[in-house]
Amino acid sequence: MSTVADTSREPHEALRGLFAERWTCRQFLPEPVPRDTIEQVLALAQRTPSWCNTQPWQVIVTEGEGTERLRTRLLAHLRDNPGEPDFPFPTRYAGVYQERRRECGKQLYTSVGIERGDHQGAARQMLRNFELFDAPHVAIITTEADLGVYGAVDCGLYLGSFLLAAQSLGVATAPQAALAGYSGFLRDHFGLPDTRRVVVGVSFGYPDTTHPVNSFRTTRTDAADAVTWHSA
Repeated sequence: MSTVADTSREPHEALRGLFAERWTCRQFLPEPVPRDTIEQVLALAQRTPSWCNTQPWQVIVTEGEGTERLRTRLLAHLRDNPGEPDFPFPTRYAGVYQERRRECGKQLYTSVGIERGDHQGAARQMLRNFELFDAPHVAIITTEADLGVYGAVDCGLYLGSFLLAAQSLGVATAPQAALAGYSGFLRDHFGLPDTRRVVVGVSFGYPDTTHPVNSFRTTRTDAADAVTWHSA
């Protein structure tokens, strides 16, 4: 007779491996990802659960000249225009959140030789977000305005599914709130209706594993630091 204890751990181990191996790629190779591979990623991500099964995400995927046109226009736009995110960015980072942010920033800057106080170097690295880290593809994920914060939450779940699905097929990713910082531009560029809200962008492609910016990995705190148990 089958029991819970007899359940195979293979799915668990496979998923744990994907979580452990996934990382944010900040330098891509120019080779495009085959359309069939991208469609497999999208098909897996489409299985993401959502509130009342609303599936609020709509996804724009660029390739070829579509990516190059976005990259060129976005860089030109941000030179003279302030950001305009649809969802407010964090007002501040304090305590442990600031500590984690600083650790990540230090790892990034150290990997590319940016020293403390090098504001020009930091600005150049920030600009790499809008150069899409030379990725051949970008996915822009949007939600419907009327669905409010929970539509955005559902899109966050979709984002996680997209990242792991890509990892499972050897495709590297860089989730980027920076792109969503120019939501109005993206709506105009892609002809989106005013009812769509930009949640996040994802640059993706094959990683340049020889570039130093891809040499570091961020840490994660223990689950015990994030979970509170109540047993009575």
